Amino acid sequence: MQKVLVVEDDLALSAGLCFELDASGYLTVASYSCKKAEQLLKTEHFDLAILDVNLPDGNGFHLCREIKRDIPDLPVIFLTANDLEQDELEGFDLGADDYVTKPFNIQILKRRMEVALRRGDSNSKAESDCYDDGYLRLDFGALTAIRDDGKLPITPNEYKLLRLLTANAGNIVTRQTLLEKLWDCDENFIDDHTLTVTMNRLRAKIEDTGHSYIRTVRGMGYVWTGAKM
Repeated sequence: MQKVLVVEDDLALSAGLCFELDASGYLTVASYSCKKAEQLLKTEHFDLAILDVNLPDGNGFHLCREIKRDIPDLPVIFLTANDLEQDELEGFDLGADDYVTKPFNIQILKRRMEVALRRGDSNSKAESDCYDDGYLRLDFGALTAIRDDGKLPITPNEYKLLRLLTANAGNIVTRQTLLEKLWDCDENFIDDHTLTVTMNRLRAKIEDTGHSYIRTVRGMGYVWTGAKM
């Protein structure tokens, strides 16, 4: 299930949009201000962000600039009443994937979301096939892991964990997100205890006294502290 951040201060519009997107199979999280959106982006993983431009404590252009600086692979769509050509151009200049003006057709918006999400998946796969910091090398395409010239026995679920963490380097990936994303070989959901055991086993394989990669954020999740891919 793809998770969408909806940043819109019109409560009625936000509720209606979230309802429509949830009914279409998305998982939406609503934010009514820049400050709240910034907090959510630091603590949760999203697949797409929909931003209004005019917000009570700032504007979506500034928020988009921060997103593209900190999470460059996150697709962004502006949904706004600002229909001036210069505003639309500014949105695209900041790295937005699309710019939709109000009033809008929900079916057209969903199609544009699908395009942005496909583009984001394509970019993510192209850019995140390998991680290499000189000590640890991960090749997600070939499913190989090498630590200091020695090959590591990494399981499929451990590769999934590593890919999720490295793709979100520096940001908290919540335990709930990991539980939703991870499946065992028989396509059963991994439970909370199994996640903890898998994470501890993975750390023992890739870390030593001089190299630490995964930090636990108690009560929330994990952060990849290695270099970004």
